[in-house]
Amino acid sequence: MSEDFSKYWLAFASIEKIGSVFIKTLYEHFGSIKSAWCAGADDLFKIENLTKRQINDFLSERSKISPDDCLNYIKEKNIKFLTYTDEKFPYLLKQIPAAPMTLFYKGDLSRCNFNRTLSVVGSRKASENAKIVLSKIISEFKDTELCIVSGLAVGIDTCAHKAAIKNNLSTIGVIASGFDYVYPSQNRDLYKKIEEENGVIFSEYWPSFQPLSWRFPHRNRIVTGLSKGTLVAEAAIKSGALISANFCLEQNRELMCMPGLLTNPNTEGIYKLIKNGAAVVTRAQDILDALDWQLETSNVSENSVEKLDLEIDEKPVFEYIATHSPTADELCVKLGIDFSDLTMTLVNLELKGYIKQIDGGRYVSEVKMS
Repeated sequence: MSEDFSKYWLAFASIEKIGSVFIKTLYEHFGSIKSAWCAGADDLFKIENLTKRQINDFLSERSKISPDDCLNYIKEKNIKFLTYTDEKFPYLLKQIPAAPMTLFYKGDLSRCNFNRTLSVVGSRKASENAKIVLSKIISEFKDTELCIVSGLAVGIDTCAHKAAIKNNLSTIGVIASGFDYVYPSQNRDLYKKIEEENGVIFSEYWPSFQPLSWRFPHRNRIVTGLSKGTLVAEAAIKSGALISANFCLEQNRELMCMPGLLTNPNTEGIYKLIKNGAAVVTRAQDILDALDWQLETSNVSENSVEKLDLEIDEKPVFEYIATHSPTADELCVKLGIDFSDLTMTLVNLELKGYIKQIDGGRYVSEVKMS
């Protein structure tokens, strides 16, 4: 799209008081985004389904805005963007009600296969059990073209993004503010990792828009809208994850749930969704079956031990497994490790996708070594 038209999409996006439905209504009515921006008051008031307040808010804000300044501002911020009419705008997202008209992003779109996106949502106060099970399921997709989408919040979102990164999957984070803010702040390193190496961060909000509370559930329609299916990992009866589940159903996408402990209040919403027909997921194949997908393996570069994400106690265990395919008992004897300590190390290596257990109780490396 030429900059002459891009600047009008950006000008609309800079107005905090109007939303995507208002912008789309104007765009479809006038046939071009430039005509929509420049429309006179008399023409605007003739449009059905728009309130006088919406139109007056737009007219008031428009008088203060220069589209050229908006374009220059985004360039100076070094933020990339897609508009609703761009060929690269994600197809699935374009089909949802109230689709965003402008998507700001950081990262590389080419890293992500937008035809194989899986959204993962769940509790910010996720249980350790849920995080372990989710990490295990995602690890079963290791080195494939699957792209994990989530909201970059603490809890399940963070677990999903980190599991994707550990297993050489691309990942998309959708944030509930403009790029002037990193929220939550503890995910700053994760933001950077996704932006620079593993995928894309999307926002529909102008860079200066704050992470206000209402923007988080509003953002969730984009998380689910980017994907053919959504996996709910944990959800209380009243939760943002349940809001996401409702968006998924409204968008006519596949809803899947990961069952959890019945004694955990964060699973009440899960079992409600399952009773209402959501697919049950306990392994990666369940997701492939629900979405009727087959996945291709991505091109994985060879690794050296130094390149792997190994803790000090994990390195000797992994190196021995990579060359000997031992049992746990053999590892204890050869490396002089206490069995309880070894068990935890093996679990961690499996969750990272570096090893797996095969028939006969032997462990083998899942990583091609240089």
